[in-house]
Amino acid sequence: MDIAADKVGEVILLAREIAQEMPGAEAEFDGLVEAMDEDERADLVALMWVGRGDFEPEEWDEARRTAIEEATTPTASYLKGSPHLADHLEAGLEAMGIDPREAEDDVTRPV
Repeated sequence: MDIAADKVGEVILLAREIAQEMPGAEAEFDGLVEAMDEDERADLVALMWVGRGDFEPEEWDEARRTAIEEATTPTASYLKGSPHLADHLEAGLEAMGIDPREAEDDVTRPV
């Protein structure tokens, strides 16, 4: 994966804030995701797909390639349109052998 686990952790936390309708979360989410390079955005989408069972962890390269090939809408909009985004990203991290709690703990979010 080209994307750092703590960056995925930040996306997870922001996705949860969006679900709770916290002010400013959606704009922060959009800014974070769209500031990522193409490889990081592809990793994020592929990770979500692995987490929801569309791909197996062993199919990582295919998932990334598909994410790049099918990128027709802005990544942030695509991800926000996915129900249970945070849960799928956590499951994706776990499937890839990364502890999602550690990834989220590495992110300091202001209260």
